[in-house]
Amino acid sequence: MTELELDVTGYANGGSGIARHNGRVVFVAGALPGERVRVNVTDDSRASYAKASVVDVLDASPHRVAPLCPAAAAGAGCCDLSFVDPTYARELGADALGDVLRRIGGFGIDATEPPTVEPLGDVPTGWRVRTRLAVGADGVVGLRGRRSSDLVTTPCAGPVAGLLDGLDGLGGAVGTELVLASDSDGVRHIAELSAPADRRGRSGRGGDRRGRAQRSRSAHSAPRSVRTVQGDTHAVQTIGERSWTVPVTGFWQAHHNAPAAYTRAALELVKGIGLSGDVHVWDLYGGVGVFSASLLDGASDFSVRGVDLVDTDPGALAAAERTLATDPVEIHRGAVADVVSSLRAPDLVISDPPRSGAGADVVDAVVAAEPGVVVHVGCDAAAFARDLGRFATHGYSVREWRAFDAFPMTHHVEGIAVLTR
Repeated sequence: MTELELDVTGYANGGSGIARHNGRVVFVAGALPGERVRVNVTDDSRASYAKASVVDVLDASPHRVAPLCPAAAAGAGCCDLSFVDPTYARELGADALGDVLRRIGGFGIDATEPPTVEPLGDVPTGWRVRTRLAVGADGVVGLRGRRSSDLVTTPCAGPVAGLLDGLDGLGGAVGTELVLASDSDGVRHIAELSAPADRRGRSGRGGDRRGRAQRSRSAHSAPRSVRTVQGDTHAVQTIGERSWTVPVTGFWQAHHNAPAAYTRAALELVKGIGLSGDVHVWDLYGGVGVFSASLLDGASDFSVRGVDLVDTDPGALAAAERTLATDPVEIHRGAVADVVSSLRAPDLVISDPPRSGAGADVVDAVVAAEPGVVVHVGCDAAAFARDLGRFATHGYSVREWRAFDAFPMTHHVEGIAVLTR
């Protein structure tokens, strides 16, 4: 590998520092703006830029701290900003979000300031209520290494207390994955997923960040059998006065404070633009229906007369049907782009797509329905900016946006924006 000494001058969406060598951009994993570092070049295949990783920090940023996550320090691919002061990490996230809103979304930030990144808790550790781990030889359980297939057994600092206790003795088969979920009462539930058909005999990837990214691919891959290892097949999750019975392998937000924070933010954004009267809602990529429930329970200046909830996940939709059984909610199973043209025209659209974003087809279909208000959610900054930019080309303006540190100790930022025609 080529070794270089570089001065890091910026920060990129995705968590890398930005440096230059002979005029060429180098993205440096593990580096912060203002640092001088010695790096190994890990990818030199592109003419416009290279990728590298830090070997030694020669001149450290004052915002560099001792790693907060032992697993990341041991090489696991979990908490990529564990070495950054949490307040400064949120500042970096806000800068990166503002950058992609300008470059990819086409927004003039002078006119509309990018959001600050709000914390979802007092500390950056012990927040995760869901995780996925790989089972290796002799039943040893852990996360996959960063950019490697090695198993790291040092525990991650992200999961809530007790979620990772005593896993090696559970008897998981080599090549399977363990999906762990802590319910609202702190009870742990564990399911074993059989190895993917193309990876039999090898351990699966650990550290699921957003289950719906996998869910969106599930229709194109062979089904995996599920075995309950501990607890129940479903975990009961509660927000306010409502509870959802969610499959352990199904999607629920990873941060224990995220569902309440996101639904509260969406409701505040909608109220802030003055929506009134009787309202029909589309809840797209709606999962178990937490946004639907929030609107039904929290609307004051407007009244929700009906909701069309669309998703592809049968387990999530079953949970939605149970919790929202007495509410004016109609459940639709199918891809959003295929379903929305058959729905009643909405006044308000809530769109919470997976990491890849909604994409042009869905944005265009929403715009064609001419809703007065759209609330759009994104867990990938670039995809979020791209979707918002697409809305803007059709005459929708961002009225307000917010962002959350949904995955502390990582570069990921969750964005929420409200748009009107």
